[in-house]
Amino acid sequence: MSGIHKYPTISFRVSPSERREIEAKILVSGMQKKDYYIRSCIYNRVCVVGKKETVYQIVEELVRMEASIKHLSELFLIDDMKISVDEIENSKDAFIAMLKAVFWMLDGAKYLWQGKSDEER
Repeated sequence: MSGIHKYPTISFRVSPSERREIEAKILVSGMQKKDYYIRSCIYNRVCVVGKKETVYQIVEELVRMEASIKHLSELFLIDDMKISVDEIENSKDAFIAMLKAVFWMLDGAKYLWQGKSDEER
């Protein structure tokens, strides 16, 4: 029957900054949103296992961030601000969310290098 689903829907509201942080964590996890939400809710901790695709996504995002930061710094240096305060704030929030997600992922993977000497790393 149309409009009737086998399983119930769970939904919730988040602030824009919470959404950015969640979206960034989903991106670096390499999981589908549905799987990320389910694992987060059930297990309260998501263990990220790095994959080549996930690493490439992170690197691509960091390259975009670097280009944006360079562009902003050039605008500041030539004193030609054609960007609004809201755009700067949104960029800053997106960068912070992505960096938090990367640090979160690295924290989850620190078991790979804990207890190893500098030479072994």
